[in-house]
Amino acid sequence: MVSNEKIKSIYLIAICGTGMASLAGLLQKSGYRVTGSDTNIYPPMSTLLKSSGIDIKPGYQRKNISDDIDQVIIGNAVSKDNQEVLAVQEKNIPYISFPEAIKKFYLENQKSLVITGTHGKTTTTALLSWVLHSAKRKPGFMVGGWMKNFDGNHAISEGEFFVSEGDEYDTAFFDKGPKFLHYSPFASILTGIEFDHADIYRDLEHIKDSFRKFVNIIHP
Repeated sequence: MVSNEKIKSIYLIAICGTGMASLAGLLQKSGYRVTGSDTNIYPPMSTLLKSSGIDIKPGYQRKNISDDIDQVIIGNAVSKDNQEVLAVQEKNIPYISFPEAIKKFYLENQKSLVITGTHGKTTTTALLSWVLHSAKRKPGFMVGGWMKNFDGNHAISEGEFFVSEGDEYDTAFFDKGPKFLHYSPFASILTGIEFDHADIYRDLEHIKDSFRKFVNIIHP
Protein backbone atom coordinates (compact mmCIF):
# COMPACT_ATOMS: atom_id res chain seq x y z
CA MET A 1 0.00 0.00 0.00
CA VAL A 2 1.41 3.35 -1.06
CA SER A 3 2.21 5.78 1.76
CA ASN A 4 -0.01 8.84 2.18
CA GLU A 5 2.97 11.17 1.78
CA LYS A 6 3.54 9.96 -1.80
CA ILE A 7 -0.08 10.40 -2.85
CA LYS A 8 -1.12 13.57 -4.67
CA SER A 9 -3.92 12.49 -6.99
CA ILE A 10 -6.86 10.28 -5.93
CA TYR A 11 -9.62 8.91 -8.17
CA LEU A 12 -12.92 7.54 -6.81
CA ILE A 13 -14.94 5.07 -8.89
CA ALA A 14 -18.65 5.56 -8.00
CA ILE A 15 -17.94 8.95 -6.43
CA CYS A 16 -21.57 10.05 -6.06
CA GLY A 17 -22.58 7.54 -3.41
CA THR A 18 -23.34 9.19 -0.06
CA GLY A 19 -20.26 7.83 1.65
CA MET A 20 -17.93 8.17 -1.33
CA ALA A 21 -18.92 11.79 -1.92
CA SER A 22 -18.29 12.62 1.73
CA LEU A 23 -14.91 10.91 1.56
CA ALA A 24 -14.07 12.83 -1.62
CA GLY A 25 -14.86 16.09 0.18
CA LEU A 26 -12.64 15.13 3.10
CA LEU A 27 -9.77 14.19 0.81
CA GLN A 28 -10.08 17.45 -1.12
CA LYS A 29 -9.97 19.43 2.14
CA SER A 30 -6.91 17.41 3.15
CA GLY A 31 -5.03 18.75 0.13
CA TYR A 32 -5.30 15.89 -2.37
CA ARG A 33 -6.33 16.40 -5.97
CA VAL A 34 -9.60 14.49 -6.19
CA THR A 35 -11.57 13.39 -9.25
CA GLY A 36 -13.97 10.55 -9.90
CA SER A 37 -16.72 9.04 -11.98
CA ASP A 38 -20.26 7.73 -11.66
CA THR A 39 -23.28 6.81 -13.74
CA ASN A 40 -25.75 8.33 -11.25
CA ILE A 41 -24.87 12.01 -11.00
CA TYR A 42 -27.59 13.93 -9.21
CA PRO A 43 -28.14 16.13 -6.12
CA PRO A 44 -27.44 16.38 -3.31
CA MET A 45 -24.10 14.57 -3.69
CA SER A 46 -23.32 16.00 -7.14
CA THR A 47 -23.95 19.49 -5.76
CA LEU A 48 -21.68 18.82 -2.78
CA LEU A 49 -18.88 17.59 -5.04
CA LYS A 50 -19.13 20.43 -7.54
CA SER A 51 -19.22 23.03 -4.76
CA SER A 52 -15.95 21.51 -3.50
CA GLY A 53 -14.39 21.88 -6.94
CA ILE A 54 -14.30 18.13 -7.58
CA ASP A 55 -14.58 17.08 -11.23
CA ILE A 56 -17.10 14.29 -11.87
CA LYS A 57 -16.78 12.27 -15.05
CA PRO A 58 -20.05 10.77 -16.35
CA GLY A 59 -19.92 7.03 -16.92
CA TYR A 60 -17.10 4.54 -16.44
CA GLN A 61 -14.56 4.83 -19.25
CA ARG A 62 -11.01 3.55 -19.56
CA LYS A 63 -9.80 6.92 -20.81
CA ASN A 64 -10.64 8.44 -17.41
CA ILE A 65 -7.82 6.48 -15.78
CA SER A 66 -4.78 8.64 -16.43
CA ASP A 67 -1.20 7.77 -15.59
CA ASP A 68 -0.89 10.55 -13.00
CA ILE A 69 -3.39 8.91 -10.60
CA ASP A 70 -1.61 7.72 -7.44
CA GLN A 71 -4.49 6.03 -5.60
CA VAL A 72 -7.90 4.68 -6.65
CA ILE A 73 -10.81 4.12 -4.26
CA ILE A 74 -13.52 1.74 -5.43
CA GLY A 75 -17.12 1.85 -4.22
CA ASN A 76 -18.84 -1.33 -3.10
CA ALA A 77 -21.41 -1.25 -5.94
CA VAL A 78 -18.65 -1.42 -8.57
CA SER A 79 -18.18 -4.78 -10.31
CA LYS A 80 -14.90 -6.49 -11.15
CA ASP A 81 -15.56 -6.10 -14.89
CA ASN A 82 -16.06 -2.34 -14.66
CA GLN A 83 -14.05 -0.73 -17.49
CA GLU A 84 -12.25 1.68 -15.16
CA VAL A 85 -11.40 -1.12 -12.75
CA LEU A 86 -9.87 -3.09 -15.63
CA ALA A 87 -7.84 -0.04 -16.67
CA VAL A 88 -6.63 0.50 -13.10
CA GLN A 89 -5.49 -3.11 -12.88
CA GLU A 90 -3.75 -2.97 -16.27
CA LYS A 91 -1.85 0.16 -15.23
CA ASN A 92 -1.01 -1.34 -11.80
CA ILE A 93 -2.41 1.68 -9.98
CA PRO A 94 -2.95 0.89 -6.27
CA TYR A 95 -6.63 0.56 -5.36
CA ILE A 96 -8.47 0.17 -2.07
CA SER A 97 -12.06 0.04 -0.88
CA PHE A 98 -14.10 2.85 0.69
CA PRO A 99 -13.66 1.63 4.31
CA GLU A 100 -9.97 0.92 3.76
CA ALA A 101 -9.59 4.51 2.58
CA ILE A 102 -11.29 5.90 5.69
CA LYS A 103 -8.91 3.92 7.86
CA LYS A 104 -5.84 4.78 5.79
CA PHE A 105 -6.40 8.53 5.61
CA TYR A 106 -8.38 9.36 8.77
CA LEU A 107 -8.23 6.70 11.50
CA GLU A 108 -4.56 5.89 11.94
CA ASN A 109 -3.92 8.46 14.67
CA GLN A 110 -7.47 8.88 15.94
CA LYS A 111 -9.79 7.29 18.46
CA SER A 112 -12.31 5.72 16.11
CA LEU A 113 -15.91 6.00 17.33
CA VAL A 114 -18.09 3.73 15.22
CA ILE A 115 -21.88 3.89 15.16
CA THR A 116 -23.39 0.64 13.95
CA GLY A 117 -26.62 -1.35 13.99
CA THR A 118 -29.37 -2.14 11.50
CA HIS A 119 -31.18 1.19 11.86
CA GLY A 120 -30.43 4.67 13.21
CA LYS A 121 -26.75 4.90 12.27
CA THR A 122 -26.95 8.23 10.46
CA THR A 123 -29.02 9.95 13.16
CA THR A 124 -26.84 8.64 15.98
CA THR A 125 -23.62 9.53 14.16
CA ALA A 126 -24.91 13.07 13.63
CA LEU A 127 -25.92 13.36 17.30
CA LEU A 128 -22.56 12.15 18.62
CA SER A 129 -20.67 14.42 16.22
CA TRP A 130 -22.67 17.42 17.45
CA VAL A 131 -22.22 16.48 21.12
CA LEU A 132 -18.44 16.25 20.70
CA HIS A 133 -18.37 19.46 18.68
CA SER A 134 -20.42 21.27 21.36
CA ALA A 135 -18.00 19.95 23.98
CA LYS A 136 -15.13 21.64 22.09
CA ARG A 137 -13.55 18.28 21.19
CA LYS A 138 -13.34 19.19 17.46
CA PRO A 139 -14.11 15.70 16.11
CA GLY A 140 -13.72 14.50 12.58
CA PHE A 141 -16.78 12.79 11.17
CA MET A 142 -18.52 11.33 8.15
CA VAL A 143 -22.31 11.16 8.22
CA GLY A 144 -24.62 9.60 5.64
CA GLY A 145 -26.95 12.60 5.63
CA TRP A 146 -26.89 16.38 5.54
CA MET A 147 -26.57 18.06 8.97
CA LYS A 148 -28.03 21.56 9.19
CA ASN A 149 -25.98 22.26 12.33
CA PHE A 150 -22.75 21.85 10.36
CA ASP A 151 -24.16 22.70 6.91
CA GLY A 152 -22.45 19.57 5.67
CA ASN A 153 -21.81 15.90 6.34
CA HIS A 154 -18.08 15.63 7.01
CA ALA A 155 -15.22 17.33 8.83
CA ILE A 156 -11.50 16.81 9.34
CA SER A 157 -10.61 16.08 12.94
CA GLU A 158 -8.79 18.74 14.93
CA GLY A 159 -8.93 16.65 18.08
CA GLU A 160 -8.59 13.01 19.05
CA PHE A 161 -11.90 11.54 17.79
CA PHE A 162 -13.26 10.50 14.42
CA VAL A 163 -16.93 9.47 14.23
CA SER A 164 -18.18 7.22 11.44
CA GLU A 165 -21.03 4.93 10.47
CA GLY A 166 -20.16 1.25 10.64
CA ASP A 167 -22.02 -0.58 7.90
CA GLU A 168 -22.45 -4.36 8.03
CA TYR A 169 -22.81 -4.58 4.24
CA ASP A 170 -19.95 -6.04 2.19
CA THR A 171 -16.91 -3.93 1.37
CA ALA A 172 -16.15 -4.37 -2.35
CA PHE A 173 -16.01 -6.95 -5.12
CA PHE A 174 -12.51 -7.86 -3.89
CA ASP A 175 -13.46 -7.93 -0.18
CA LYS A 176 -16.76 -9.54 0.81
CA GLY A 177 -16.35 -8.87 4.53
CA PRO A 178 -18.43 -6.19 6.30
CA LYS A 179 -17.24 -2.60 6.03
CA PHE A 180 -17.17 -2.03 9.79
CA LEU A 181 -14.36 -4.54 10.34
CA HIS A 182 -11.95 -1.99 8.80
CA TYR A 183 -12.59 0.83 11.27
CA SER A 184 -10.39 -0.16 14.24
CA PRO A 185 -13.02 0.91 16.81
CA PHE A 186 -11.93 2.54 20.04
CA ALA A 187 -15.58 2.56 21.15
CA SER A 188 -18.95 1.97 19.52
CA ILE A 189 -22.67 2.57 19.81
CA LEU A 190 -24.72 -0.40 18.57
CA THR A 191 -28.28 0.77 17.93
CA GLY A 192 -29.88 -2.67 17.48
CA ILE A 193 -29.80 -5.71 15.22
CA GLU A 194 -32.51 -6.97 12.90
CA PHE A 195 -32.51 -9.11 9.76
CA ASP A 196 -31.49 -7.03 6.75
CA HIS A 197 -29.49 -7.27 3.51
CA ALA A 198 -31.03 -10.55 2.41
CA ASP A 199 -28.82 -10.47 -0.68
CA ILE A 200 -25.72 -11.26 1.41
CA TYR A 201 -27.03 -12.58 4.75
CA ARG A 202 -28.88 -15.89 5.11
CA ASP A 203 -30.75 -15.07 8.31
CA LEU A 204 -30.61 -13.08 11.56
CA GLU A 205 -27.99 -15.38 13.07
CA HIS A 206 -25.71 -14.79 10.09
CA ILE A 207 -25.96 -11.03 10.68
CA LYS A 208 -25.30 -11.48 14.40
CA ASP A 209 -22.09 -13.34 13.54
CA SER A 210 -20.81 -10.25 11.71
CA PHE A 211 -21.66 -8.00 14.65
CA ARG A 212 -19.92 -10.40 17.06
CA LYS A 213 -16.77 -10.11 14.96
CA PHE A 214 -17.07 -6.34 15.11
CA VAL A 215 -17.57 -6.24 18.89
CA ASN A 216 -14.52 -8.46 19.34
CA ILE A 217 -12.23 -5.92 17.64
CA ILE A 218 -13.23 -2.97 19.86
CA HIS A 219 -10.10 -1.90 21.73
CA PRO A 220 -10.53 1.11 24.06
